[in-house]
Amino acid sequence: MKVVNLKQAILQAWKERWSDYQWAINMKKFFPKGATWDILNLADALLEQAMIGPSPNPLILSYLKYAISSQMVSYSSVLTAISKFDDFSRDLCIQALLDIMDMFCDRLSCHGKAEECIGLCRALLSALHWLLRCTAASAERLREGLEVGAPAAGEKQLAMCLQRLEKTLSSTKNRALLHIAKLEEASSWTAMEHSLLKLGEILANLSDPQLRSQAEQCGSLIRSIPTMLSVHSEQLHKTGFPTVHALVLLEGTMNLTGETQPLVEQLMMVKRMQHIPTPLFVLEIWKACFVGIIESPEGTEELKWTAFTFLKIPQVLVKLKKYSHGDRDFTEDVNCAFEFLLKLTPLLDKADQHCNCDCANFLLQECSKQGLLSEASVNNLMAKRALDREHAPQLKSGENANIQPNPGLILRAEPTVTNILKTMDADHSKSPEGLLGVLGHMLSGKSLDLLLAAAAATGKLKSFARKFINLNEFTTHGSEDNPKAASVRALLFDISFLMLCYVAQTYGSEVILSESRTGAEVPFFETWMQTCMPEEGKILNPDHPCFRPDSTKVESLVALLNNSSEMKLVQMKWHEACLSISAAILEILNAWENGVLAFESIQKITDNIKGKVCSLAVCAVAWLVAHVRMLGLDEREKSLQMIRQLAGPLCSENTLQFYNERVVIMSSILEHMCADVLQQTATQIKFPSTGVDTMPYWNLLPPKRPIKEVLTDIFAKVLEKGWVDSRSIHIFDTLLHMGGVYWFCNNLIKELLKETRKEHTLRAVELLYSVFCLDMPQVTLVLLGHILPGLLTDSSKWHSLMDPPGTALAKLAVWCALSSYSSHKGQASTRQKKRHREDIEDYISLFPLDDTQPSKLMRLLSSNEDDTNVLSSPRSSPGLRAPVSPWVSDRVRRAVPSALPPLRPAADRSMSSSLSASQLHTVNMRDPLNRVLANLFLLISSILGSRTAGPHTQFVQWFMEECVDCLEQGSRGSILQFMPFTTVSELVKVSAMSSPKVVLAITDLSLPQGRQVAAKAIAAL
Repeated sequence: MKVVNLKQAILQAWKERWSDYQWAINMKKFFPKGATWDILNLADALLEQAMIGPSPNPLILSYLKYAISSQMVSYSSVLTAISKFDDFSRDLCIQALLDIMDMFCDRLSCHGKAEECIGLCRALLSALHWLLRCTAASAERLREGLEVGAPAAGEKQLAMCLQRLEKTLSSTKNRALLHIAKLEEASSWTAMEHSLLKLGEILANLSDPQLRSQAEQCGSLIRSIPTMLSVHSEQLHKTGFPTVHALVLLEGTMNLTGETQPLVEQLMMVKRMQHIPTPLFVLEIWKACFVGIIESPEGTEELKWTAFTFLKIPQVLVKLKKYSHGDRDFTEDVNCAFEFLLKLTPLLDKADQHCNCDCANFLLQECSKQGLLSEASVNNLMAKRALDREHAPQLKSGENANIQPNPGLILRAEPTVTNILKTMDADHSKSPEGLLGVLGHMLSGKSLDLLLAAAAATGKLKSFARKFINLNEFTTHGSEDNPKAASVRALLFDISFLMLCYVAQTYGSEVILSESRTGAEVPFFETWMQTCMPEEGKILNPDHPCFRPDSTKVESLVALLNNSSEMKLVQMKWHEACLSISAAILEILNAWENGVLAFESIQKITDNIKGKVCSLAVCAVAWLVAHVRMLGLDEREKSLQMIRQLAGPLCSENTLQFYNERVVIMSSILEHMCADVLQQTATQIKFPSTGVDTMPYWNLLPPKRPIKEVLTDIFAKVLEKGWVDSRSIHIFDTLLHMGGVYWFCNNLIKELLKETRKEHTLRAVELLYSVFCLDMPQVTLVLLGHILPGLLTDSSKWHSLMDPPGTALAKLAVWCALSSYSSHKGQASTRQKKRHREDIEDYISLFPLDDTQPSKLMRLLSSNEDDTNVLSSPRSSPGLRAPVSPWVSDRVRRAVPSALPPLRPAADRSMSSSLSASQLHTVNMRDPLNRVLANLFLLISSILGSRTAGPHTQFVQWFMEECVDCLEQGSRGSILQFMPFTTVSELVKVSAMSSPKVVLAITDLSLPQGRQVAAKAIAAL
């Protein structure tokens, strides 16, 4: 029916002076069912008629109030109608409109379709804009009134406007609706902000402090709307954070060569998830570094930790500075962290004693260089520490007074690395003797370990290795007639080969390997390392073609080795000798076993192998290790005897430079190579001792004890202590490697669920998260894809999900999911690449994906929302059990019906039960983590929609609460994008989750569908 007739009906009611309820009865007679009053613009028509004269028509206004009270008109239509009135000079009309707003502005609601709820958001934003304009007009009139001496009228109206503003904005629900409106109508929000600025300028000139403070309060509430989700309170009641401690220890112990950015992101993730204040966060990093230095075994490990603390961590802090937002300056936080650190006198004294120097002094200087501390702060902190050190235990005894402290050596080694890299860039053919002098100096004492640790901590090790690969490659080309030049070439080949082997064993072979280049020739060392070098977890085939080179070269090498005279260096191609030595050793072994050669001849041959170039001995032992693995118990003796000869001291004289230095490196390489096979064959070989344990974390598991016992025992010890030490990290890593990811994760979760004290479960979560960082991506897949669905769908296990272990497991699951999701696009770290993957099931077959999904998705999006026949899942119909999504795994699909009662019919739902934001963002569902997350959230949706409540429902609530607690605003890329939109309406029925902030946090507001879902859920609260 046309609006003109509506106006006639209103006028007739006014003429005949109908009461409000009479008017409502007659209106319903005049306008039969069909069109709603909002479509007929009833609120607009009533206001238009009421506001014709200089003062409002009280009878028509009573009709409007009755229509609002009896819900004939929606709140959004009334707010829209009010916001159209712009004659702010008519005081009585404005006051009447403000009175109408007062009826409902703090209890807005809407139970209609999603579009109507979005309409309410828009109407509220329009009304807020109108209120601001009205307030500004009133303030302007008040100012003018004060100038002429008649302030009363303007002041009353301004007070009314500010009162309505405050009442509207004090409701969190209203602010949440405005938050959605801002994203929906960006231009309207900008216009509203301009009005707010204009109002501020006008009110600044008013003298009344009460009105000004009221206006400022309203302004701050409006300005807080865009950031209403990013406010998190920090933990101020805790001083220790075991997760940060363990993460830093893990990185310093096992991943010195890793890039700083992934570590920074991981640390920031922990800081956000646990709401750690910045000073305590930085303090925990320093504490972990000092503990790492104190407990590190003497030798390479100690130097690695020193480089990590004094070179890498300051770089990490520089990057953390970029993430620093807030009132405090980051340098203030670092200064505060050092103030706290200086109070830990026993820790610093112990570190000083271990390093034989003032560690805090070195650290402060390094932080000052990086711009993390002001000069005044550094001087102040140094003075405090100097005062404390006067009472410290005696640091220097007579014997170690001359030993230079590691921190000083490491800090000096860092510029040396840069100089060596420049030297290595020069043309090797021009001054090979000069280059040899530099390399010889690198081999002396602990110079090599220092330089490598400094290069690893500063991200230069890959470049360092590349230079040595190029040098090694250079020595494989060309052969000199000059004996001196030939000996220099042999030495350059040998030193570069040994250094590269040493780097690969100490820091991982990934450092050596170059990026795959199409068509480029692979350098000799890379080829040898990939095919012939034994490593942990790598089994070599001794009969592989790489060990079977040209037979003529093998024969000439056997003859050369068996010759009593010295090996000739001239014309020798060392890389060919290295590739031929395996076949030559096989010939020599066969001859020895068949009695053709005596033990004296073998001794002479092994002396010839290692007498000039140690690389030959390394290549020989590499093949022998692979060969011994394939032999029976009674066949191994002679091969092991040969390894013993090659590893033992040289019987004849050596004639080439730097022999003793090269032998030290060779012995370390051979010890690492043989460790596995010697343990398996229960053989002992005495390697030349350097006085330092070269393999401190080798063979940590107690013999003849089940690994499950070892795991539970080490976890109990760690939990009791409250922090993870380096030795425990290595034991956990070995157990993970040995038992596989599922076994490791499942048994540790069982231990967590046994805890019954709240403080123990929280500590266990913090420690478990850091232990899971050994291989977070794979652990997360197992935890979310296997363990959680198993617990949630089996009613016999629901009791284990009760508080406190259930809360703790929910927290751990969210932390793992967020960490893996935020980092899974990056590269796997070195330690994760080494891990076997045989025990990880194929997630594509485990969680099958329906290939028709994309086309069905487009149908869902293009169809009418209320057409339930199209929108309900194609495999579900009224009365069926849990709605079946093409993305939910068969395992979950089978488990849900058995554990959960029927859901309400699919036809009751207004959109597909499986449609989620991730589908609209076209997330790659062939990725295992995405697939597992989608399945977990479908299971959560099924649990929330079921009619049975229990510990599993409570667990879902804790899981979602933790998601909300950990997420930052603007979480488009978060794990919650995998949650079906329909879950939101189910979730707000849980009392603890029925808050506007929670709804905003769990929906993807960057999508129109997400905003509709959020508006509908909030408007119904």
